[in-house]
Amino acid sequence: MTDLAALGDVIDMNDVNEIYIPLVKFLHLFAQHKKMLSQLQSHFIGVDEINHPFIIGISGSVAVGKSTTARLLQILLKRCYSNLHVQLMTTDGFLYPNSELEKRRLMSRKGFPESYNMKLLCDFLSDVTSGKENVYYPLYSQELSDIVPGKYGIISQPDVLIIEGINTLQLPPNGVVVTSDFFDCSIYIDANEDIIENWFMDRFKHLLKINKNNPENFYYDWANEPLNVAVDRAEKIWQTVDLVNLREYIAPTKSRANVILHKSHGHRIDRIYVRHY
Repeated sequence: MTDLAALGDVIDMNDVNEIYIPLVKFLHLFAQHKKMLSQLQSHFIGVDEINHPFIIGISGSVAVGKSTTARLLQILLKRCYSNLHVQLMTTDGFLYPNSELEKRRLMSRKGFPESYNMKLLCDFLSDVTSGKENVYYPLYSQELSDIVPGKYGIISQPDVLIIEGINTLQLPPNGVVVTSDFFDCSIYIDANEDIIENWFMDRFKHLLKINKNNPENFYYDWANEPLNVAVDRAEKIWQTVDLVNLREYIAPTKSRANVILHKSHGHRIDRIYVRHY
């Protein structure tokens, strides 16, 4: 999978053949069923058919490989079913900008439920599911670690929309609207905490290495201080922010997923759970 290897993703070809390709076929069955049901409902009610996209939500901890899974599913869906229009996006764009987080004193809670503009996300999902032609959403830059001012992504009536993010299965703070209600199928990427921590630290060290000479990148200052100092900071962030978020808000949502992919060392999938109800 050279499309993904170029991005530095960890992919096991046995997992691709034994797990991801059957999963794509499973998802396609669901998508076909939804389209057929939509056609029958439109005919019964006597209204024009709306192109309701089949929406896949992917959740899990920071550094567990959500983006890799999302990109892999997008590529495989396109290759297996070339007639499908498949789009991919992340919920990072619905984080409040850093300036707003600072104003609300939430910078230390970035990634927690209250740091997302859930109303904006729900309005976006409502527009997408209603078949609106072009729906815009804010873009988040990993390089800046912030929302990009004046830049937007566009969702343009896809057959399949893949949405990945740590908050895709979470209940909103006010409990009024549940974003997962918009999803046709949800996938939770799971792994033991100690393994995820190792992946988190490996990714952090990789970011330091590739951004040592990139002053525009968020990690530039960290990359140019003593490695042990930067690593100590990253470990503190994992313990006080990402691990807390995982335990309190992310992991409790896994039972709401339709499919759980459990990973072991090397990002190998060792267990799969499929909800039958």
